[in-house]
Amino acid sequence: MQARLAIVDVETTGADPAADRVTEIAVLQAEGGALTGEWSTLVNPGTPIPGVIQALTGITQDMLASAPRFAQIARELEERLAGRVLVAHNARFDYGFLRREFERAGIRYQAKTLCTVRLSRRLYPGAAGHDLDTLIERHGLECAARHRALPDAAVLWQFLRVASQEHGDEVVEVAARQIARQPTLPPQLDPSSIGEIPDAPGVYLFYGEGAAPLYIGKSRAMRQRVLQHFIAGASWTARVRRIEWQRTAGELGALLREAQLVKALDPPYNRQLRRPERLCGFAFDGMRLRLAAEEDIDAETLPLVYGLWRSRRAAIQALRAAADEHRLCLQVLGVDRGLARPGPCFRHQIGRCAGVCAGKESIHAHLARLAAALAPLKGPDWPHRGPLGVVEADESRDATEVHVLDRWCYLGTATSEAEVAELLEARRARFDYDHYRILSRHLGKRGVRVVPLVP
Repeated sequence: MQARLAIVDVETTGADPAADRVTEIAVLQAEGGALTGEWSTLVNPGTPIPGVIQALTGITQDMLASAPRFAQIARELEERLAGRVLVAHNARFDYGFLRREFERAGIRYQAKTLCTVRLSRRLYPGAAGHDLDTLIERHGLECAARHRALPDAAVLWQFLRVASQEHGDEVVEVAARQIARQPTLPPQLDPSSIGEIPDAPGVYLFYGEGAAPLYIGKSRAMRQRVLQHFIAGASWTARVRRIEWQRTAGELGALLREAQLVKALDPPYNRQLRRPERLCGFAFDGMRLRLAAEEDIDAETLPLVYGLWRSRRAAIQALRAAADEHRLCLQVLGVDRGLARPGPCFRHQIGRCAGVCAGKESIHAHLARLAAALAPLKGPDWPHRGPLGVVEADESRDATEVHVLDRWCYLGTATSEAEVAELLEARRARFDYDHYRILSRHLGKRGVRVVPLVP
């Protein structure tokens, strides 16, 4: 309570600092246990506000028409925040938006933060919830208008005062220091190297003494994520000597690049995204089921494959589960041939097989149920007439990337029409399971910008 605080709340057009923008900011300045300043402003985001956000905040498009752009108030806001601990409810959200807005305005902003969600959890561990509405109700706090910046910031100041009265300044200070732990950097790592990493989408590589990386990661806010590694304090972080990073225009580019680099460089501390034991699935022509090996699965055959697993063992386990649900005979399917014997199989004797092996149903009925069991696992058809480009733009540095795809295969990332043409001409459409998972999830998201590409 004696520290120099900037109690902040921002309202935005959405939840993604890379794509959405600030619409309102409030700052309460406090020090020595008292408020010393109050400031708030609407901000014209330069983009439409979704209807659901307008309904939530009450901030409409008309209200923002004459409001200043962030760049116009950036210097004044920077002065109000300078040298203060930034206090916010879910501080990562507010701090992330401010960092990106300042970056677009050409200002590098860094601050120590204190999250009141985490502070509430630390001071009131038995409480049922810690969102702002719950804090208001539990502590009898006053809020003139929820989801408006200044009233919400005022609630946080009231919460700090109540917590200080109930626990004492010293207890609150200790709790704040515990949740705002600073990263412990290895002595051989230059701290300035982290300061150079932008809080933007991309991939980062941790190196030890050797030429190969220890770990490769990705994030929509690289600097924050890098610092979290040293706060968490995994044993291998003490070996880090240097950090390299590659910025991307958006999250998809970071995901795809990470998957590429992990497979190519094989860092010892990356547990995911490594090359699978043996990618496989099932092929079924209506009469015969067989296990399709990795060499049988590519851009052309994917729609004919049922299920994808990282190992033969995982595939067989999935088939056994389906057999239990649909009462299929694993002996007839060829899975339990080693245990095959004349007459009914053991699974039929315990009620898990409908009895095709015992002549109690026809092979055609059995195959029909097999087809029904496999149907939900069928590989997806490519839902486009040809190659596709997924466009990601980074407004803060006027950069655009096009991720070129063809039948669920990632061909590469281009930054010009010429590079797009080169990727399409080379057409190295090698199927990669991790790229497929990334792309199938991303293309289903709202607001993804795609363009058809003519080969």
